Amino acid sequence: MGFQRVVAYAPSGVTALALGIVNGVFGGGPDRPAFETVVCAEQPGDLRTDLGLSLRVDHGVEALAGADLVLVLPGDGFRAEPGAAVLDALRDARAAGVVVAAHCTGVFLLAAAGLLDGLEATTHWQFADELAARYPAVRVRPDALYIDHGGVATGAGAAAGLDLCLHLLRREYGAALANRIARGLVTPPHRDGGQAQYISAPVPGDGDDRRLAEVITWARDNLHRRIPVAELATRALMSRRTFARAFKAATGASPHAWLLAQRLDRAEQLLETTDLPIEEIAHRVGYGTATVFREQFILRRGVAPRDYRRAFRQYPHPVGRDAALTTERRGM
Repeated sequence: MGFQRVVAYAPSGVTALALGIVNGVFGGGPDRPAFETVVCAEQPGDLRTDLGLSLRVDHGVEALAGADLVLVLPGDGFRAEPGAAVLDALRDARAAGVVVAAHCTGVFLLAAAGLLDGLEATTHWQFADELAARYPAVRVRPDALYIDHGGVATGAGAAAGLDLCLHLLRREYGAALANRIARGLVTPPHRDGGQAQYISAPVPGDGDDRRLAEVITWARDNLHRRIPVAELATRALMSRRTFARAFKAATGASPHAWLLAQRLDRAEQLLETTDLPIEEIAHRVGYGTATVFREQFILRRGVAPRDYRRAFRQYPHPVGRDAALTTERRGM
């Protein structure tokens, strides 16, 4: 029944940011599921954080056994050899069907447990080469913000942990809840593109940035119509080639890919929050026919629009991991 019990494993030197992300997404609050959120460590007791402050942890790794979702948090001691009890607890949790996720240097612990062997994974781009060298059985993708294999998911560095948690929440409970929590945290519910956009690279000047932001806002407000890239470039006062380059530098995605993602995100919201017919939703997000919309939705979301609506219209009642939607998305 969704992620009811969320257990965050905190290693020595755990980052305070990661702890805050867990609480921000899965902590208590109005109009959200009643998550039971637990922080555990290798052993109960005082745990050092990256700020030098001490954190009192009441649970050891045995807490992983009763979780629906395990989040392995990053810490500054990731180069040390992990304890056998931690590795065994992670393997046992995954074998029991628990969803296991990690971001940044926390991904190293999943790799050490063998849970990423043969899979694509991501981590902070600064540590991607080190992860690949230490664990050659893992196919490291340093450009991705997060990668979800259904039972195992990985995220990039620092704030990408928030992207990963919101994605997992969206996967289990739908876009409406994820969007609402994101608004409360004053963060985008979904960032387009990968972490390549955060690696040092030339970016447009101030005037270009302002025009680009205005064009992006205009495009979001006009998803109901056909929007050629040439029109966006004209509005930004750029050539098409310059616009495409500046757009990807700012968003991490091509204009076409970004528009497609925006249309489908808007469609998810309308499916969850309205009773509009599928045909009307298709037109509102810029598709000429419901057939084309349905094909694109199935291709990108792994499930038909009507099935998506059936799965997620019942929030706040949680949707189980074994629901048809989640099953269809595994392996994406």
